[in-house]
Amino acid sequence: MTMMIPFDNSYARLPEGFFARQAPVSVRAPRLIALNADLAQVLRITPGEAEEMAQVFAGNSVPEGAEPLAQLYSGHQFGTYNPQLGDGRAVLLGEVVGTDGIRRDIQLKGSGQTPFSRRGDGRAWLGPVLREYVVSEAMHALGIPTTRALAAVETGEIVLREGPMPGAVLTRVAQSHLRVGTFQVFAARGQLDNLRRLTEYAIQRHYPQAEGPMGLLRAVRDAQARLIAQWMGVGFIHGVMNTDNSSIAGETIDYGPCAFMDSYHPNTVFSSIDQMGRYAYSNQPEIAVWNLAQLATALIQQFEDKDAAVEEATEIVHAMPDLLQEQWLERFRAKIGLTRAEEGDLEMISDLLIRMAQNRADFTNTFRALGSQNARDQFTDPATYDQWAEGWQARVQREAVPAEVMAAANPAFIPRNHRVEQMIQAAVQGDYAPFQRLNDVLRRPYEDQPDAADLKRPPAENEVVQATFCGT
Repeated sequence: MTMMIPFDNSYARLPEGFFARQAPVSVRAPRLIALNADLAQVLRITPGEAEEMAQVFAGNSVPEGAEPLAQLYSGHQFGTYNPQLGDGRAVLLGEVVGTDGIRRDIQLKGSGQTPFSRRGDGRAWLGPVLREYVVSEAMHALGIPTTRALAAVETGEIVLREGPMPGAVLTRVAQSHLRVGTFQVFAARGQLDNLRRLTEYAIQRHYPQAEGPMGLLRAVRDAQARLIAQWMGVGFIHGVMNTDNSSIAGETIDYGPCAFMDSYHPNTVFSSIDQMGRYAYSNQPEIAVWNLAQLATALIQQFEDKDAAVEEATEIVHAMPDLLQEQWLERFRAKIGLTRAEEGDLEMISDLLIRMAQNRADFTNTFRALGSQNARDQFTDPATYDQWAEGWQARVQREAVPAEVMAAANPAFIPRNHRVEQMIQAAVQGDYAPFQRLNDVLRRPYEDQPDAADLKRPPAENEVVQATFCGT
């Protein structure tokens, strides 16, 4: 059977200044690791033989209808503006409209050098490719907007990082790869025609109900507020919330030094490059507001009456903290079995989190086990939990079905860092069984799955992952 991808490209119709036309760079000996068959079906892709798919998803064979290109963008990285970034190791093959009517990009990540590589090799090694595959698909199963993984391929080549590593390519799918930084680059260069064209394109593609640039800003604000609250609800830490990693579609994008917390602490950082904790778990809502302000600054440039635009944009951005708080409260109320808002709910949730931090309680397992012996066992001093639970049980009695609400809000399984690292180490040795098992279990994160109980266990002291890396 010949592989077919029904491309229907729109970004490639934009002016040449938006991208560089760039074919993926061939690799020596591609081998298919995984194909996400369910996603392929949604994308209306007709799979081919494994060898043919390996050639396509490695970039050796450009399928009919594809228009490969590397996108241009800039961005603030850890608060410092970089005037030109762009796809330095990725190529957008094109777009498809799925069976659900949603338009999505299909992108090869790790596909070789582009004009935006900035002296990088344009490649990816196996570890980050498998990490992104597992974590992005886990996020999707958790119900959190995210880019997704369509395929992973070994390249048969060596990539030099800390040492020689096996190379790989990830095929990533997103509602688009438009970022805050895509707007910033045209605003910073004074290319207002391109900025207007990009704004119109983004509205048409993502938020057709939005009216003009400020309508787009409101829509992005609302999508990002929902997204960040969902991250917080599962203990997820993005790690590099730079504006070039902030999707205007409201999806989680760019899984580099990301991680899920084991024991809870609000200041948890995993990213090896986040030395000052800018993107710590508890800082993510604040950074989302900061990133939105950068988008506002870019969008304002296309207005003649800048004073009026600044006033309206300021109002939009300043409303985001309250929206984030509302979304956060909605998520965490559900996590403790509450569906109705009552005075004191915020204090009750905050009190639990403080006690969890003081007692090194596991974030996922504590919430999953609320009301049971297993919950108090997560605390170094179980009496601390008992003191909180007394007031909580009195409050939760006024709810109709708290157990059902909690079961739907609290996953039993997350991609724990030590399991992801163990999976990567096995794959480097040619053993993909842990990779396949993680994907299978994480596809159903809200089910107990007794046969996978070991994947719920927090890391032993010698298994703790201290830092995660971006892989470039």
